[in-house]
Amino acid sequence: MTRIGYHASHEQYAPSSLLSYVQAAERAGFACAMSSEHFKPWSNAQGHAGHAWSWLGAALATTRLPFGIITAPGYRHHPAVLAQSAATLSEMFPERLWLALGSGQRLNEDVTGLPWPDKAERTARLGECAAVIRALFEGETVTHRGRVTVVDAKLYSRPERAPLLIGGAVTAETARIVAGWADGLVTVGIEPGKLRSVVAAFREGGGSGKPIFLQTKVCWDTDADRALSEAHGQWAANMLEGDANWDLRTPEDFETAARFVRPEDVHGCVRVSTDLGRQAAWLAELAEIGFEEIIVHQVGRNQDPFIEAFGGHVLPQLRR
Repeated sequence: MTRIGYHASHEQYAPSSLLSYVQAAERAGFACAMSSEHFKPWSNAQGHAGHAWSWLGAALATTRLPFGIITAPGYRHHPAVLAQSAATLSEMFPERLWLALGSGQRLNEDVTGLPWPDKAERTARLGECAAVIRALFEGETVTHRGRVTVVDAKLYSRPERAPLLIGGAVTAETARIVAGWADGLVTVGIEPGKLRSVVAAFREGGGSGKPIFLQTKVCWDTDADRALSEAHGQWAANMLEGDANWDLRTPEDFETAARFVRPEDVHGCVRVSTDLGRQAAWLAELAEIGFEEIIVHQVGRNQDPFIEAFGGHVLPQLRR
């Protein structure tokens, strides 16, 4: 059975609030969770960006949920330090963390002042970093000089079992590439047709039999107008097509680029409905694709009512 999880959105909430939300989600029956990992939010309307790795220690210590996190190695985060961070959490909380690696967004990575390369170069850098992290997880002493430099790195505190090293992809092309090195795939979306093509590409590229995780966005409220307004106000800046999501530098850039996004356009990336039965049916349709976990991101700010409503009505329907 697909596990249904709760997404902890650091862009939208203070870390202390997020900690209470994941604790409430566990009590409500969510089976797992996923943490975003940002240095800047998508927009000033969101207004937060706590340090996800610090937060994960508290979240793992105060719940029993397994967590996933997606991050970009090779810019803000040196791959050896990322490996150390994930290994430390996995040693303390065995088999409760999966680590996903993506090629990154300039919004978050630009703070280092490094040149921001094109997608092909970012994908190549990602592959190098993944190889470094995997070697460190396996106990090797690593020296590597390429797109990233590592000198005599070794993890002295490792878990008995390394966390899954997951590839992040939103397109079929990238999914096919990361399948060559990843233990599994994490993707994002709401449309079954598009998601099936990404999943198929991953399996064709070498990911057959590996777990696949999905983060999907919803906006539920008891009031339909408020649900749509919340989805638009919080997520319009994250609805841009093409390379904009990966290449814009600041929340202000995203706000400018999204100024013509209309409330009705939000339905293209967020399932907006007051009907809990309809929300359950949407998730059930996604589960048929074969995801190991579906992480539900409620983009509206009514997190406590959402957790209570989904825990009381949606999760039981899906279990049946």
